[in-house]
Amino acid sequence: MIPITKVKSIVDTYNTLEKELASGSIDKKDFVKKSKEYSSLGEVINEAKGYLSFEKEKKELEKIIEDKESDKEMVQLAKKELNELLEKNENYEKILKIHLLPKDEADAKNAILEIRAGTGGDEAGLFVADLYKMYEKVCLNNKWSFEIISTSKSSAGGFKEVILLIKGNNIYSFLKYESGVHRVQRVPKTETQGRVHTSAATVAVLPEVEEVDIKIQEKDLRIDVYRSTGSGGQSVNTTDSAVRITHIPTGIVVTNQDEKSQHKNRAKGMKILRSRVYEAEREKKDKERSRDRKNQIGTGDRSERIRTYNFPQGRVTDHRINMTLHKLEEFLSGDAFEELSQNLRMHDQEIKLANLKQ
Repeated sequence: MIPITKVKSIVDTYNTLEKELASGSIDKKDFVKKSKEYSSLGEVINEAKGYLSFEKEKKELEKIIEDKESDKEMVQLAKKELNELLEKNENYEKILKIHLLPKDEADAKNAILEIRAGTGGDEAGLFVADLYKMYEKVCLNNKWSFEIISTSKSSAGGFKEVILLIKGNNIYSFLKYESGVHRVQRVPKTETQGRVHTSAATVAVLPEVEEVDIKIQEKDLRIDVYRSTGSGGQSVNTTDSAVRITHIPTGIVVTNQDEKSQHKNRAKGMKILRSRVYEAEREKKDKERSRDRKNQIGTGDRSERIRTYNFPQGRVTDHRINMTLHKLEEFLSGDAFEELSQNLRMHDQEIKLANLKQ
C-alpha cells in the first residue's frame, strides 16, 4: 500500500501548478521548471485520482453485494465491477510506485563513454575496437548523435582507449549499466593451436556535466602542455598542442591530444574532467547514503566484472542478472543490445520498488 498522503500530494501539487501556469504570472525561469514538473505529474494524475477514489468505490460495491435485498443480477454485476476495480487499483499502485521512486538527477543527461583496454595485450586492444563499433551501432539504431572526444591507438589495429560523447534523450539512464569490466573469450588470429584466450576492457559511463552543474576553480587546476605523439612515440605535429589537466583536490588527471589546437584539446579535456569530478562526488554521496551497494546493479563500479562475450559459444552473459543471449554477433552489431539493456533497467527498477519505504 502507498500512503494516501503521498498520493494526495501528487494531486494537490498538480492542481496548484495548473492554476499557477494558467495565471501567466510566473517568470520565465520558473515557468520552464514548473512546466516540466506539471508534465511529469500529468503522466500519473489519472492513476492518482483513481487510487484516491478506490476505497469509496470499493465500499459502495461491497454494500450492494452484501445487501440481501439486492437482486441476483445486480449482485453479479457488482462482483464483476469489483474485480475490475481491484485489477485497476493494482495497476494504479504499480505505476504510482514507479513514479515515487527516487529520481537519479543525472538520468536525463548526455553521456561520456570511456572504453579502455585491460588485461590481454593486443587482444584487449582489439576488444576495445569491437566495443567501440558496438556502441556506435547502438547510437545509429537509436538515432543518438555521438562525437569522438579522444582515441589512443594500440598495435594490431586496436585501441588503448576510446572516449565518446553521446547525445540524445535520457542517454545516461540507458547507458549507465554499461560501466564495469567487460570480458572476452575467443581464439586470437595469432593462436596456432586454437586455444581460447581471455582478455578484458573497462567501460565507464559518466553523465555529461555543464559548467552550471559543477564549478571547478581555476586555482584548483594544473595545466601542462606538451608535443602530441602518435602510436609508437612518433611526433604527429610540431606544436605543443597536447594538454594534460590535473584537478589538484581530487588528483583526477585528463589528457587530450586529438586536436591540432591547444584550445580545442583543453576544451575537450575540461568536458571530461567536469564529468569525472561530478561522478566522483556522486559516488561518494551514494556510498554515504547506502553501505549495501550489492542491492544496486547500476553502481558504476569499474572493477566489477559485469559481462562476458564468449565467441566459441556465440553467447553474451550479463553476470548481474544472470542473463545469457545466444546471439553474440547480433549483440555486437547493436541489434540485440536493447533486449539485454531493457532487462537491466527493469531489474534495477524491481530492486528499487522492493526497497521503497511504504
